[in-house]
Amino acid sequence: MLNILRQRRLILCPAQAAQRSLLHTSHCRPGYIVLVPEIGEEGPLGEGVLKPDGLPAFSDITIEMCLGAIGQQASAVEKSVKALEQDIKSGKRLDSANIFGELDAVTGPLETTWGVAKALYLGNSTLIPTKSYMNIHERARNARAAKYCNKTVYNALLQENAVGGDGASEQRMRQKYLLEGKLNGLTLSKDSQDGLKELIIQLGRERASFKNKVTMAVHSFGHAVSDFQLVRDFPPALLEATARDPSLPLEGPWKVTLQPQIVEGFLKYCPERLQRWNVWRANVLKASAQQDKALENSTHLEKIRGLRHRQANLLDYSTFADMSMQTKMVGSVDNLKQIFAKLLKFAGPAQSVELEKLQQFATASGCDYKLDAYDVSYWRRKQLAAEHNLLEDKLSEFFPLPRVISGLFSLSEKLFNIRIVEQPKAEVWHPAVKFYDVFDGDVSSGATPVGGFYVDCFSKEHRFGRNNGWMVGIRNSNKSAGLAPLCALIFNFADPVQGRVPLLSYDDLQMMFRTFGSGLQHLLTQAGYSDLAGLSNIEWDASQVSGYVMSNFLDDPTVLRSLSGHYASDEPIDAALSEKMPLLKKQLAGYQLCQELYLADLDVELHRSNAFWLDIVRKLWPVYHCMPLDKKDAHPCSMTDIFSGDWAAAQFSHLYSKMIAADISSSFSAQRSDENYAAVGKRYKQTFLSSGGSVPTVEVFRRFQGRDPSVEALLKSLDIFEPSQTTENN
Repeated sequence: MLNILRQRRLILCPAQAAQRSLLHTSHCRPGYIVLVPEIGEEGPLGEGVLKPDGLPAFSDITIEMCLGAIGQQASAVEKSVKALEQDIKSGKRLDSANIFGELDAVTGPLETTWGVAKALYLGNSTLIPTKSYMNIHERARNARAAKYCNKTVYNALLQENAVGGDGASEQRMRQKYLLEGKLNGLTLSKDSQDGLKELIIQLGRERASFKNKVTMAVHSFGHAVSDFQLVRDFPPALLEATARDPSLPLEGPWKVTLQPQIVEGFLKYCPERLQRWNVWRANVLKASAQQDKALENSTHLEKIRGLRHRQANLLDYSTFADMSMQTKMVGSVDNLKQIFAKLLKFAGPAQSVELEKLQQFATASGCDYKLDAYDVSYWRRKQLAAEHNLLEDKLSEFFPLPRVISGLFSLSEKLFNIRIVEQPKAEVWHPAVKFYDVFDGDVSSGATPVGGFYVDCFSKEHRFGRNNGWMVGIRNSNKSAGLAPLCALIFNFADPVQGRVPLLSYDDLQMMFRTFGSGLQHLLTQAGYSDLAGLSNIEWDASQVSGYVMSNFLDDPTVLRSLSGHYASDEPIDAALSEKMPLLKKQLAGYQLCQELYLADLDVELHRSNAFWLDIVRKLWPVYHCMPLDKKDAHPCSMTDIFSGDWAAAQFSHLYSKMIAADISSSFSAQRSDENYAAVGKRYKQTFLSSGGSVPTVEVFRRFQGRDPSVEALLKSLDIFEPSQTTENN
């Protein structure tokens, strides 16, 4: 039985207590001592997780409830699949709508409990510890997979596919089930299925080893800095993250690690070139034989590539990259390569001009060396400050968090004819968390909320890095189960200190808008099945479109001014300065786009070519880079998103989503007025926000724009499009 000591008080020495008081002024969240039980499958289904009004009972939810509920609900899904299998075998006539409706209804409660657990875990993993959450995650994931891994159900749907006659939603659902079934090996013989299972197990081991070695390599490096002059320009968050004592960030020494945000910040703010080189070199060498042979990942990388190639061949695909394209909007590797070429045609020349101008600026500022990769970020920041007066720490003073949230909600209400209303009596997992209902003015039942979302701005853990954001889908729209969508927007901004609210940088604004944009797509969906609602069943390379569309509004100086209000005087940002702020995104845009293209193409080629990984790097590097490749550079050995995560042959999806979003945003920016914003917003809402995954994204795009996507809008949004160059039917 689970034993929980709720609201256990930690005993601190006076010094520790004083340190705590300097860091936080908000209420402490409860701590727990947890003995994790087995997941139970008996008892009332999900009792205690939801209140009668359908919202989670956060005041009463315990780990025991989540673990018990997920076991019961997972078991219910698996039993429903088995019952469906027996009905089919007994000859009972079932059409697609019956199959999908029944599975949708029984999956709804499982998805809700899973979402609640994920929100609590990200909000503060003391509430749902990592081990408990991983138990929940694995149990729920396996149960959900049961829908797609049943051969009898697959064959029945295959026969229905031959007959046809279903509605558009049922056809889309059937396509999803059949593709999932094929990718899970349901078309294979018994021996081949066994071989695939063994291969997946081996692949899991190699991916875990790859991730573990990167983690150890990151933690094995620590560069000590004792000279304050080297950190004098660090923003407060970076000082705090590197200081030995975070409560005294101005007192050294400071420890620079290979955590991505720390490396990025150090290269941007450290004035001494040798120090930058040292950290940059350690970063590109981590998890390679050049750094520590015991932690080298080259062997695991090649094994992962080989296993993925075998996996694709077993499933009747030529390469893993070809298999990956089955779940992507772009459709094929050939189509993707054409996109790369069209973008590079403009990004390549732009990069050369940008780096030449940056070199000229650096030289004029006293630099006596030729710029290299570890110099670019530092001198870009200096150039923005000197030539455009764009000082990021000063700009952030105009964007206090409450003001930004209010402006974001107001903009969304005008764009999409919705109302966002706070419900102060809703149960939440911490007093600082807020809950909002969303009312849609375009539906007949406009007085009833179409969904709701929680906002937690101060996630406590920071294990996931500072100033990040997540849109957690707590519950999909599920008409079969009569459930409205719920989500949580979770950010880990630093707690207010001495009453001073967090001030958001331009990058923070971008992140918050992207997160909220994804939330809107989750909440405003009109799809009939939960497997098609919101972001479900959307192709990977289109899954971030709604987020980028929302963040693209920050290119509009009027929008920036509407979000602003100096934390001390409440004065909006100066109009001239707001006109310059988009340069924070566009400065060195060609250079940055070439970096994205390189990583995307490298990922594809690593899952397409049989050549050794280093040979592929050496071949592709000069195609996308002006600066030479360091002889010992081994960056693929630490690419965890690709080799231990889920982005294999899918890294390009981030860039492709940006491209689609820029094309959509071009319709908004064609005329920056309230009238045009509302008109285009309505069209966008009726297509992208409402369709979810019920319609292929390429068709949704055609309904919105009346044509296929183009690369031109992205290039124009970055100010690197040259009309004299043709994009040849882009």
